[in-house]
Amino acid sequence: MTPADLSRTVAHAVRGAVGDGELPAGVELPQRVVVDRTRPGGVGEYATAVAFPLAKSAGRPPGDVARVLARRLAGAPGIDRVEVTGSGFLNFVMGRPSAEALVRDVRERGLRYGVSPEVAPGVVGARTRAEVVRDAVLRLGGDLGLNPDLDPDTRGPRIAPVPKKEGDVFADYGADAARWAMLAVPPHETPSFSGRLLVQDESNEFFRVRYARARARALLRNAAHLGFRPEAGDEPGDTEHTPAADALLRALADHPLALEAAAHHRAPERLARQLVRLADALLDFQYDVLPKGDEKPSAAHRARLALAEAAGTVLAGGLSQLGIAAPERL
Repeated sequence: MTPADLSRTVAHAVRGAVGDGELPAGVELPQRVVVDRTRPGGVGEYATAVAFPLAKSAGRPPGDVARVLARRLAGAPGIDRVEVTGSGFLNFVMGRPSAEALVRDVRERGLRYGVSPEVAPGVVGARTRAEVVRDAVLRLGGDLGLNPDLDPDTRGPRIAPVPKKEGDVFADYGADAARWAMLAVPPHETPSFSGRLLVQDESNEFFRVRYARARARALLRNAAHLGFRPEAGDEPGDTEHTPAADALLRALADHPLALEAAAHHRAPERLARQLVRLADALLDFQYDVLPKGDEKPSAAHRARLALAEAAGTVLAGGLSQLGIAAPERL
């Protein structure tokens, strides 16, 4: 179950509780259930505060509403356990994401995996920091008109500009590296430019993200030389429960939530952080993809290759959302 699926599942549970009389008929149903990653020290992987607005219209304590929903959600596919914490937060311990379902979803959506269908592609030609940030927010589906922090015509510019001493960063670092530096920190923070942006090693996050995308394409080329292609699978042994595989699956499953949060908060840096996380997971996982020594390609190798291919596609799509190219070779 992806975070987007979880959001829909919680919304369905709310409607079911009202329909079955467990919550009053007059409860104001939420248009959208916000699901976030559990904060450090919390329970499980995801949490939602949906019980609080429901409790207000139901005239009941949030904890009571949360327990009603927890009972309905406990048996949902993909959810291992639901706990109520604090005064009414719902916390979810999730089952391992299905590699087959994730790969299928990425293949169907391609570069638009996790992107809301109504979000239109961005525009090109942005040069100032304000233009770059606004362009990225629009690509993510954020609403600039509701956020004065991103509107230089309201209460003064709140997007920190590139310091004049940096000169023409597009000419000095290239358009892609310049955009990454502008978008990798919150809009109100001053972006940092240095020779580190151009360093071609894994100490450079910008390089790591694009390198991981290129590694995914290289794995596909190498597998073709060995005579096999990616094939999604979820049978035992296809994608073993290794730490590297689990980390990559979690990062892929979280990607739609990261995109939604980046759009909702008008925060492109959230997507940049998600791409770094996904890239690091793929770079760790890559060593398990191809046969070693005298091994023959098996169903497990084909499934791992499909997972790596999906991760590379999502990285390319995420870079595209930031207006940055994703080369197949570096």
